[in-house]
Amino acid sequence: MILKLPVRFILLAFAVIVSCSKTKDDYDNLNDSSKAELMTTKYLKNANNRDLTADERLASANSASYWNSKLIDDTQKRRNFTRIGLTYYYLGEYDNFKLENLKGLKLSKELKDSVGIAKSYVNIGSFYNYRDQLDSSFYYFYNAVKIYNSLENPNSTNHGTTLFNLAIVQKNFKDYVGAEASIIRAIDHFKTVDNPLYLYSCYNNLGIISKEQGRYEDAIQNYQNALTYARKMDNGKFREIQALNNIGVVFKNQKLYDKAIDYYMQAYSYDKILDEKPKTKALLIDNIAYAKFLSGKNEGVLSSLLKSKKIRDSIDDKPGLITNNLHLAEYFSSLDQDSSSVKYALVAKKLAKDIGYNKELLNSLNLLSKIAVPSDALYYAHEYIKLNDSLQHQERISSDKFARVKFETDEIVEKNEQISRENEILIITVVGLSALFLLVYIIFRQRQSNNELLFSQKQQESNQEIYRLLLTQQVKLEEGRQLEQQRMSEELHDGVLGRLFGVRLSLDGINQRVNDGFTEHRTKYIDELKSIEREIRLISHDLGTETFSPDVAYVDVIESLISDQCAIHEIDFTLSNDENIDWEDIDDFKKVNIYRIIQESLQNIFKHANAEKIEVSFKNLENSIKLVVSDNGVGFKYAKVKKGIGLKNINSRVKQMYGEVKFLSPKNSGTKIIVDIPV
Repeated sequence: MILKLPVRFILLAFAVIVSCSKTKDDYDNLNDSSKAELMTTKYLKNANNRDLTADERLASANSASYWNSKLIDDTQKRRNFTRIGLTYYYLGEYDNFKLENLKGLKLSKELKDSVGIAKSYVNIGSFYNYRDQLDSSFYYFYNAVKIYNSLENPNSTNHGTTLFNLAIVQKNFKDYVGAEASIIRAIDHFKTVDNPLYLYSCYNNLGIISKEQGRYEDAIQNYQNALTYARKMDNGKFREIQALNNIGVVFKNQKLYDKAIDYYMQAYSYDKILDEKPKTKALLIDNIAYAKFLSGKNEGVLSSLLKSKKIRDSIDDKPGLITNNLHLAEYFSSLDQDSSSVKYALVAKKLAKDIGYNKELLNSLNLLSKIAVPSDALYYAHEYIKLNDSLQHQERISSDKFARVKFETDEIVEKNEQISRENEILIITVVGLSALFLLVYIIFRQRQSNNELLFSQKQQESNQEIYRLLLTQQVKLEEGRQLEQQRMSEELHDGVLGRLFGVRLSLDGINQRVNDGFTEHRTKYIDELKSIEREIRLISHDLGTETFSPDVAYVDVIESLISDQCAIHEIDFTLSNDENIDWEDIDDFKKVNIYRIIQESLQNIFKHANAEKIEVSFKNLENSIKLVVSDNGVGFKYAKVKKGIGLKNINSRVKQMYGEVKFLSPKNSGTKIIVDIPV
């Protein structure tokens, strides 16, 4: 019997190259962007902690999967799918292992990450290989190999392990030629990294393939190469035993029994290793005894076979017990002790049937057909033929299925390549047409822009001419308006105000001479006439201040406005002026607007604020004048009064001066109007 490394172990070891990352111990300063990554790493570390129970590790793996789904970094998320999947594999959660790698495959395709796609294919292929679904396993390994073949500088280890995995599936399909080619290519990649374990596994499986094909010389050479790399490994003693045993099996098959026994004995000399490996020890004892039996040297054969059987019984090595019982059956048959021979052959037959070892079941039926009594021998011969035909039929179906899968896989790959080529042509065509359309559009837009520019220039010239005419007209209108205002001011002051003054003086005279009981009433009306005089005087003054005489200080005009208004309404006021403001350099247009803004603000205060004090201030800034008008009244809600004519007038005047205005009115805290006027 040949010693083999467990195939699934090899596949698992080669399937994923896991990169380790450090986990932070301090999570106090986590932020939203890094929390998912740190929590994923934390739970993944716990999931791989062998000091925890299986349930605890599984719960941590589930938590790692949850946090990984929240990662923003898709590249890191894709790597974590692989790492979490491998953790599930070690925990025996194979469906979750497949699910994580399917997620990784989907994300890798979205990222167009060829290496990520290939790794996911390898892992999913390993899942199907574990489930003995060789057709699906072949499909994923084959596609992974195709991707690595297309890369300019693929990772040699990843490429080699993928080829090795594909070769194992091909070997199980009995596609020995394809398997051998894949392993030879894998060896070329592994030699670049000089890893003895990879090379040992490759040459060991090449030896198995050569032996199955009957190429014994090649098999021995491949096993010798495997032995060489096993001896280069730090912990390669057990693999040396495997290689020596496998060489002995080839010599046994060649009927070179002495050479076979020599290699078996070399392997058996590693007694310290074998004491820890009872299964392998029992195998070697059985192989040595059986080779001696085949060579005709029966001395000590029976005791060795029974010794091997005892060890295998103690560890419940059923495949080994099948071999032991068959060898004992052959041994007793050679001594014409058919009853003992049949007894052992029947035990081998039952064990082989129980665990589904069809090859050993065939061997036991074949032996029974030779050693049983004639009536039973006929029955066993019939069962042997029936089972053999069935296995050959299944092998043909499997071979045909593999050929079909390989053909369909190649066909799918070819179709995908054809679709890719067609897509490239389509993309080039679309890009070309788009570029042509864009060029035509640019030319059209350029011409249109030129026409629009010419039109705009002509329109601008026309607008400038219209503006000059409007400006001239506005100047004339303004001159006429000012003359009319001046005339009305003089009429009010010299005419109406003079007449009112005369009437009031006459009433005063009458009031002083006559005492008829109406004196108090006349006094009331006289006071009312005084009030009317003040208002007319203010109106006359306002009409005459649309422009300001350079002989009158602007601040004095403002102070006069405020004091007169506040005196009528009996409200205190303060006025502060920044001496750095040169009002003579400020044009009349702005000074008039400032005057009107203050006037409008005062009217609003008198009407609505119920204020007891008003503050007006001017401050000189770097390129502007800051005007602030504030009161200590009840305030107002800007949203409710912003449509009022007063605020509109203020906004309009500020806009005309290209300034900015703010209305601040906290509840029950008065109102503040801040105007920033560029100069």
